[in-house]
Amino acid sequence: VITRPEMEIGRYHWMYRSSRPHRYHHVPALRGNVSPLGIQGCFECCIKCLGGVPYASLVATILCFSGVALFCGCGHVALTGTVSILEQHFSTTATDHALLTEVIQLMQYVIYGIASFFFLYGIILLAEGFYTTSAVKELHGEFKTTACGRCISGMFVFLTYVLGVAWLGVFGFSAVPVFMFYNIWSTCEVIKSFQTNVTVPGDQICVDIRQYGIIPWNAVPGKACGPILENICNTNEFYMSYHLFIVACAGAGATVIALIHFLMILSSNWAYLKDASKMQAYQDIKAKEEQELQDIQSRSKEQLNSYT
Repeated sequence: VITRPEMEIGRYHWMYRSSRPHRYHHVPALRGNVSPLGIQGCFECCIKCLGGVPYASLVATILCFSGVALFCGCGHVALTGTVSILEQHFSTTATDHALLTEVIQLMQYVIYGIASFFFLYGIILLAEGFYTTSAVKELHGEFKTTACGRCISGMFVFLTYVLGVAWLGVFGFSAVPVFMFYNIWSTCEVIKSFQTNVTVPGDQICVDIRQYGIIPWNAVPGKACGPILENICNTNEFYMSYHLFIVACAGAGATVIALIHFLMILSSNWAYLKDASKMQAYQDIKAKEEQELQDIQSRSKEQLNSYT
């Protein structure tokens, strides 16, 4: 039987076989950016960082920011131009369009709130994308997903779904002024084409804004005909408002696409987190069983050594 002191003496002789000074051997330089101590270099760190970036969430965030910025910025300026056109050409009395002016001002304040909310919400969804990406990539490490994190991911899925449905309505609503301005513009084009034909008078072609319901029927003049309508179409306010409403409608459509993209990403990440939690539970049970097996083996060896 080899006793413990003898084992320590043997280990001492194995480590220090001679009394000669220690000789240092040349260590060949390692290629790349990895140091001899195994520390990752700059290139490896960059690759690791880029591997943890949620590119799908990043693209959806950029698309969402762009769409909301176009809708809010262009919509705000276009509404201001619309009020100016109504006051100058279709409703000269302030009391006739007072309600419309208040509604437009309220919509402009709503635009401010929408821009602020989606700026914060886009950052939160991007951070949630980083969180879920790290949770999946670090599944076999020390990272642990919690029930609270999975609940928050599910809440984001529901909230993004509601916002997507709401923005579908906003997209449809933003197409209404585009339709109105297009009708006015197309009527002006008809007037221009009739000017070449002297048999058809252009004064009989009119656009009545009152039929759209944005101003009351007693508004004066309420409509524009012939050359007056053509002059309205040639103003910078009409030209800018028309094209800005088109851009705002396109921005609302881009926001809808971004929210649908976010919804797919969040649903996928939530499913990954759910599977990751099950895998972690399995790994915890497996590690516990292996530890118990090691404890049993160590106790068996101790008992065998005591018997010998």
